[in-house]
Amino acid sequence: MKRASLTFRLSLLLAAFSFVASAVMGSALYYALRHQLSLRDDAALVSRIDQISTLLKNLDARQLIREKPHLFANMLGNTESLLVIRYVDGATLLEVNPMQRAIPVATPVAAGQKLSLEAVHHADSADGTPMIYMAAISPSTNNLPPLEILTARVLSDRTHILAEYRNNILFFASLMAVISVVLAVIFARRGVSPLRRLADRTAQIGTRTLSFRLNKNDVPTELDTLIDQTNAMLERMERGFQQLKQVSADMAHDLRTPITTLLGQTEVGLSATRDNAYYQRLLGSNFEELQRMSRMIDNMLFLAQAEQPDQVIQCSDIDISAEMARICAYFEDLAADRDVTLRTHGSGKVFADAMLLRRALANLLSNAVRFARAGSKIDLIAEALSDGMSIQVINHGETIAPLHQERIFDRFYRADPSRNNSAHSSGLGLSIVNSIMQLHQGRCWVESRDGITCFGLMFPDAKRLNNV
Repeated sequence: MKRASLTFRLSLLLAAFSFVASAVMGSALYYALRHQLSLRDDAALVSRIDQISTLLKNLDARQLIREKPHLFANMLGNTESLLVIRYVDGATLLEVNPMQRAIPVATPVAAGQKLSLEAVHHADSADGTPMIYMAAISPSTNNLPPLEILTARVLSDRTHILAEYRNNILFFASLMAVISVVLAVIFARRGVSPLRRLADRTAQIGTRTLSFRLNKNDVPTELDTLIDQTNAMLERMERGFQQLKQVSADMAHDLRTPITTLLGQTEVGLSATRDNAYYQRLLGSNFEELQRMSRMIDNMLFLAQAEQPDQVIQCSDIDISAEMARICAYFEDLAADRDVTLRTHGSGKVFADAMLLRRALANLLSNAVRFARAGSKIDLIAEALSDGMSIQVINHGETIAPLHQERIFDRFYRADPSRNNSAHSSGLGLSIVNSIMQLHQGRCWVESRDGITCFGLMFPDAKRLNNV
């Protein structure tokens, strides 16, 4: 099914509105006119009865009716009117009926009773044309016998006038609808022209022009929200594309080093016959490089899974003091080799996924042990807050510059590559910590000054996490 354009929809709606509005207004005028014409005709019929009744009080007038009835026929003035004057006992004094229509039966208004519009009867003639009629008793004066006056009028002219008026209403309503369609097409095309310009500008945006932003100076204010959201989307795309380029470059660089090492060592090993001890050392070195590549791939897969919008984590209340003690026990030997002491402080419950919590703490503690000054202490501090649990890992060593602190949670970013042992680090540990905190709707941060570095995690409480 072909989709209708916005211009067509606006034109159709405006045409329908114009037709309905014109028809409603015309109908209101039509019924008002019909009502006024009806009142005028009814009043004319009552006035005729009243005039004839007054005239019949005179004996000479009755004599004139007998001698010259055509004068009353001329007084009616048209062939639509009907007049019957008869004695109450039934004898007819005058009958004017040019069209020879059936004489209607009506209960006459009693003599001396005031004539009113309510006494006028409405009906349809034999051919369906509306008609009005009325009867009244003329008062008896000068010992003259009372007379019944019945007059009627077939409303052919009025019906014709109303029909013409109704047809004109329909014609002009249809004409207004057609004019509205033409005007709507013109105005709608002009109205949607900002959308076309916006579409043309958007079409110019590509991977090399993601820094381009849409301008809303020459568009209607109704499009401000759309432009703001589009610019925000372009900003996210630009940032994501730049990160993707950086990740690709860093990953290629990090993978190239172990691959080059593997190729070089293997090539040297195959260039000549070696003893078994050499091959064992070669295989051991290659094994370490393959382990590093495997860890890097595992970390990349974890980050890819963590960024899925439908990723679900299993959170529960965890005893943070027990978890910190478990992590410290795991790193105890490595800390002893570095002449570093591990200490834990605080207690309470943290609402988190147990496996992800342990991985985040392990990554932070691993970095702390690796870069801590020999003979120093590393503190793991847990503090229960009103809106969740704060966990800090504090070590003493070299200060991280503010420039590095802003990017330290980016993938493959190393604050000091010269100090980083490439065989044991892929530059993804802190990125994994950041992704874990995003899964928990929490946050992570770093502060470093005067040789003291603090990495912090903020886990929201269960109520807040469930409401997100």
